[in-house]
Amino acid sequence: MDIYLKLFEVLFPVFFIVGIGIFLGKKNPNFDTSFITTYSGNFGTPALVIFALTAGKVTFDVFSEFFFYGIILLTSFGIVGLIFLFLMKKDYIRELPTFILPNTGNMGIPICLFAYGELGMGIAAAISSLVVLLHFTLNIFLAKRAFDFETIFKSPAFYAILITVLLLYFEQPIPQFVMNTVMLLAYGMIVMILMSLGVALTQMKVFSFKDAVITSTGRVILGPIIGFMVIKIFNLSGIAAGVVLIQSSMPSAILCYLVASMYSPKDIVDNISSTIVVSTLMSLVTIPITLFFALKYFY
Repeated sequence: MDIYLKLFEVLFPVFFIVGIGIFLGKKNPNFDTSFITTYSGNFGTPALVIFALTAGKVTFDVFSEFFFYGIILLTSFGIVGLIFLFLMKKDYIRELPTFILPNTGNMGIPICLFAYGELGMGIAAAISSLVVLLHFTLNIFLAKRAFDFETIFKSPAFYAILITVLLLYFEQPIPQFVMNTVMLLAYGMIVMILMSLGVALTQMKVFSFKDAVITSTGRVILGPIIGFMVIKIFNLSGIAAGVVLIQSSMPSAILCYLVASMYSPKDIVDNISSTIVVSTLMSLVTIPITLFFALKYFY
């Protein structure tokens, strides 16, 4: 019975806030979330990276280890995505981010926090920092089909990750007033982004349900299977294994849609929108199942 109570305690806050967003989106179909997107990219996401890694007392060695696991996970997701999109005769360049980049930050980090405490949040952030970095680099490159160094240097998240890694490496503590500031910015972003996810579910459309189900299966069904394989290959256990499994099970990130809407043709944007909506809806079933196994066997 305890595990079911824990499952409820972990998932209820996340799904409840997403539900608020759905309510707001239904109440006002023209609800504008552009402020949330701007805040998230420039302030919220960098603050979340800094806070999660430092508050979770993650060492440089732990960060490096799980950053490496993140590379393996995302590379595996990318290979699966290439196979799926090639067989489906889709644009395997512009639509690849929906496979590679799961929603590890705005959904994954709070779920890991509620499941495993601050250490779980810190480990989750080590994986998520790679996803964040790729959102503002690889995601844009694939959407534009062009490589651009300027994009990297304009990304606040890039500098946040760089600064945090340096602080971890030299074991330098962050002043308390900075920690208090990034904590407020980070928690504020999590709440707003979860609500904006709910709003987006009411605004984004599914244009090809059959194709979206297939691509979403590659994201939320094969994702945790890949995560479990990484756990077995590297003999992970406890909180480390649980976080890897949870982060692998997240649906496609909404940032994939936002970036695509700026740089990709409409038909690509429609396909990405469909995958995000369907994978998120499917994750309402798959995440509780994955979390149950994580709490039962990796705690």
